[in-house]
Amino acid sequence: MNAQTNRFSKLGTGAAGLILLLVIIGAVVTIIGNLRLRRDLTADKLYTLSDGSRAVLGKLPNDVALKFYFNRSSQAVPMFIKSYARQVEDLLKEYEIASRGRLVLEIHDPKPDSDEEEWAQRYGIQGQPTGVMTPPLYFGIVAVSGDREEALPALSPQSEATLEYDLTRLITRVATTVKPVVGVMSSLPIMGEPPMMAPNMMRPTPPKPWYVIQELKRDFEVRVVDTAATSIDPEITTLLVVHPKAWSPRTLYAIDQFVMRGGRLIACVDPLSAHEMENQQQNQMAMMGMGGGPTSSTLGELFDAWGVGFDPQKLLADMRAMTRLGGAGRIEESPVFLSLGASNMNKADLLTAQLDQVMMPFAGVLSDATGDDVTFEPLVSSSDAACRVDAQMAMFGTEAMRSQLKPDGLRHVVAARLSGTFKTAFPDGAPTGGTDGDTADEPPAADPAEHLAACAEPTAMLVIADTDFLADRFAVREVEMMFGFKTLQAINDNLAFLANAVEKLSGSADLIAIRSRGASRRPFVKVDELEFKAMTAWRAEEERLAAELQRTQQQLAELQNRKQGSQKFILSPEQEEAISRFQQKQVDVKAQLKQVRRNLSRDIERLGIWIKVLNIVAVPAGVILLGVVFGLRRRRLY
Repeated sequence: MNAQTNRFSKLGTGAAGLILLLVIIGAVVTIIGNLRLRRDLTADKLYTLSDGSRAVLGKLPNDVALKFYFNRSSQAVPMFIKSYARQVEDLLKEYEIASRGRLVLEIHDPKPDSDEEEWAQRYGIQGQPTGVMTPPLYFGIVAVSGDREEALPALSPQSEATLEYDLTRLITRVATTVKPVVGVMSSLPIMGEPPMMAPNMMRPTPPKPWYVIQELKRDFEVRVVDTAATSIDPEITTLLVVHPKAWSPRTLYAIDQFVMRGGRLIACVDPLSAHEMENQQQNQMAMMGMGGGPTSSTLGELFDAWGVGFDPQKLLADMRAMTRLGGAGRIEESPVFLSLGASNMNKADLLTAQLDQVMMPFAGVLSDATGDDVTFEPLVSSSDAACRVDAQMAMFGTEAMRSQLKPDGLRHVVAARLSGTFKTAFPDGAPTGGTDGDTADEPPAADPAEHLAACAEPTAMLVIADTDFLADRFAVREVEMMFGFKTLQAINDNLAFLANAVEKLSGSADLIAIRSRGASRRPFVKVDELEFKAMTAWRAEEERLAAELQRTQQQLAELQNRKQGSQKFILSPEQEEAISRFQQKQVDVKAQLKQVRRNLSRDIERLGIWIKVLNIVAVPAGVILLGVVFGLRRRRLY
């Protein structure tokens, strides 16, 4: 009886313990679920508030109210939108905590016909249609500081990667009363000016400024500086010079003196402007044979004085940064149309540390010719499989410059920052004469008494040997967002590169660490290496075939010249044998090319299989192994 009682007692104790354990587990799960604990396990800490955002929040000059509008109670909102809205809310709460009281978060649920809906509409939050009979979806953020307000009118999961940057910039815009002034001098229609037209042609509607300028206007006061200017407004702190093509000595002197007084310069020069070349081709008929002239640009004498080496007749060709282009019914890899990756960026510099891909069509090469007072720091460089080629040859395609594609083993510089104490390029003062295009009506140069021979304090400038990377077609694309809205989306880090430079030179460095998080690209490095290896072999075979073709054509020409009269168009046995030999050679080489492609596909497929095996098998195998080890140890103990 006692044994039976003890058995029931043990069963009761075990059941009670099991129930208690289940209650504890349920309580822990409920508590943890409500706490919303989060740990960022991503390699790049993509979901952690960055140091740049914390720095901005730590020095807010004014209090900021963040108003988050979202229809959380609506049953018509898709679940993936609700999930993303919760992520946004969590991030906003992190902002509030990091601001230490300078930022106040307000969460609003704009129900139909409510005051919250009316205020959302006043702030410009766009109501998104979710169905025919359902109320609109409001999903946006408003920042208010004093009498200033800015809004993110429509949030979308597609823009999740840039959310932190957008929020930090939103807060900065409303909290800062004065925007830095950026001047823009350009020979290209970057500000939206219409292209040069013939006098008798109807002028089209003026185009919008390039997207890079539209983005800069959100954070800076952008002013146009005439390319014939003889002085730079003292209120301009940063000057963006784009494609300085044959500018007068007086204009160059104005830029020189701007740098001498401590102004920050970003100079974009180009040995071959694709944008200008295309405009010249389009306007060839309209110009009535006037010709387009060269498409290169430089700051020649200024570069010479400041220690920047740049040859406007040479392009950079990089066999590891080729871009696949389509045209004339075929696709080719262009070594002068550069797609520069993370390995081409200076990871030790904050300006380029997190840039992942920059596209630079027909870029040039910079070299260091500075003295002891100036530091030349490369920011973007080529691989060691690069060389310089003639710019004019590149206009005729890859085949025309193939003989010049001989990598020299050097890492050529495409963009660099110069810092230090610069000396003037005009030691004798302002130039008294001008170019042939100067007129008597041109404004006088700066007062000679104000001439500066050197910088009073160290300053910095950025030189980029390309201008096309700023053009919309190489930087952005139009995408359709949720509910039919269309917007422009960055396809690489081109715009981020320039924006980083302007922000850093203008003293707004806190946003730089955030911006690059929006264009995170994680390439398959091993796959890229396999493709490059096979591509190199394919190119060698192609060149061998081209050489064989040329030799055979020469042989045929020699045989043809030996024929006379009516026999000239009759194939001799020697000609037939040569043609047959070449045709067989062509078949053999094509077979070799197919084998190279098959080997490439086989290696990539094999690599993909191994990756899948590791992903599927590795984790379960690890768990099983731990279980076996734990079981063996437990058996030994008991």
